[in-house]
Amino acid sequence: MKSKTVISIILARKNSKGIKNKNLVKINKKPLIYWSIINSINSKLIEKTFVSSDSLKILNFSKKYGAEIIKRPFKYAKKNTSSEKSLMHAINHLNGKIKFDTVIFIQPTSPLRKKDDFDNAIKLFKKKKFDSLFSATITHDTNIWHYAKKKLIANYNYKKRKMRQNIKEKYLENGSFYIFDKKKFENYNCRIFGKIGMYLMSKKNSFQIDDYEDINLFRKLFTN
Repeated sequence: MKSKTVISIILARKNSKGIKNKNLVKINKKPLIYWSIINSINSKLIEKTFVSSDSLKILNFSKKYGAEIIKRPFKYAKKNTSSEKSLMHAINHLNGKIKFDTVIFIQPTSPLRKKDDFDNAIKLFKKKKFDSLFSATITHDTNIWHYAKKKLIANYNYKKRKMRQNIKEKYLENGSFYIFDKKKFENYNCRIFGKIGMYLMSKKNSFQIDDYEDINLFRKLFTN
């Protein structure tokens, strides 16, 4: 059976809700997006690395470090544009230009990965014949509250609080990356579908950057 061709797509729009020009914020003397590009290029199983952006600055930087670029129209780079729409634009742009069967969707906001995470996840995806796969971390957190009609509501029975060791472990999507079959993605228009798999990562390697406080914490992690 012919091995499936894997490409990566990194979505990196110009504007960000939490941090201005987030993808170009310096982490360990390199822009944030650099670490995802290098991880992808150094993978033995990813054939090509693509960065999709509406920012010429991000595209030029990405090209400098070896990624191929996709100029994304503004209608696919608005603050309320789903990643699925942006991924579909990138895939449609590549269809007919290159042959590929599998996409690894890499999010640059989670750059602290092990060097073999992508290859190990791709091997798992192929071995188990998954349709889609997400990266995750183990969590025992269940004591979550929310507001409903200005009143705090718990999602657990706080009158019978369980000890941590008695709480069944759960798996949290950490947003680092997703892998999916290209043709089936085009049908489902969703990053997770069909036979779903999971690739576990440590809590440290699952760290995401969403605001300025995260940047300061992350810089300390990276230094260590």
